[in-house]
Amino acid sequence: MAEISPLRRRMIEDMTVRNLSPATQQSYLNAVSKFSRYFGRSPDRLGLEDVHAFQLHLVATGISWPALNQIVCALRFFYGVTLGQDTVPERITYARQPSKLPVVLSADEVVRFLEAIPSLKSRTALTTVYAAGLRVSEVVLLKIADIDSQRMVIRVEQGKGGKDRYVMLSPQLLRILRTYWRLARPKRWLFPGRDDERPLVPNVLHAACRSACAAAGLSKQVTVHTLRHTFATHLLESGADVRIIQVLLETATYCPRTPGRRTDLLSVPSLVRRDRADCQAARIPWCRAGGDSATRQFARLHTGVDDARSCGSIRAQ
Repeated sequence: MAEISPLRRRMIEDMTVRNLSPATQQSYLNAVSKFSRYFGRSPDRLGLEDVHAFQLHLVATGISWPALNQIVCALRFFYGVTLGQDTVPERITYARQPSKLPVVLSADEVVRFLEAIPSLKSRTALTTVYAAGLRVSEVVLLKIADIDSQRMVIRVEQGKGGKDRYVMLSPQLLRILRTYWRLARPKRWLFPGRDDERPLVPNVLHAACRSACAAAGLSKQVTVHTLRHTFATHLLESGADVRIIQVLLETATYCPRTPGRRTDLLSVPSLVRRDRADCQAARIPWCRAGGDSATRQFARLHTGVDDARSCGSIRAQ
């Protein structure tokens, strides 16, 4: 095993002290190593001009804007924290990302997509992503105990940024999860991997998305994150307050006060509070009474679904 250099060890210690996630730490280390290899010198011997030349090189290779800005974040951390050069980070500029609209599926396309997933586990996991607006890293780490059918919420532990939060649990999703539990009988993890002691890996769901998109004949490029965007868009189209959606998705840490809106809605989603005055505003499209053909098709995706009860757990029969 190669010995870790003092500089690399110092950077690891700096990131550990600041409680950066393991994924972020690895990303930062890879970025600084790539920067060092490009010039063939130790990164502490490189300056701002070298950073600028490296950025030009990355742009010429056709690197995506998010990937470029991730490298910028790593270099700003390396110079500002590890090397203690306070004035350098602000002079390493971010790339301005083009403004693009995300891919969003219609209700019928969601049904076609989910119907094309043969695996019960993958189909239920991706249904949960859509019905609760979760990230792939969040859905694979769900435990059975995280499904709270008394309060009708799902607890998400240590999501992006190491934050816990609650998301909505619709009666339809609860019915689907109960049927899945009766058939699959997971023990600890809601969606276990090959080893019941470990959760499902995200790559399984990414692969299921690619296969289902081709099988359903969808012309759109569908990823797991597409279902999250679709969840938010369908909520907005059904009349949900945008600030409720922001809190449910954990996409904004601050929502400005707006005339005519209650203060508590700026910080806590009504669905989590189960406030009767507002809980009807934010429901996934196929929760509406009556529904259309897509709604009825969605209900038939999981045969044997029983009526959800207002209390108990996911194991309730």
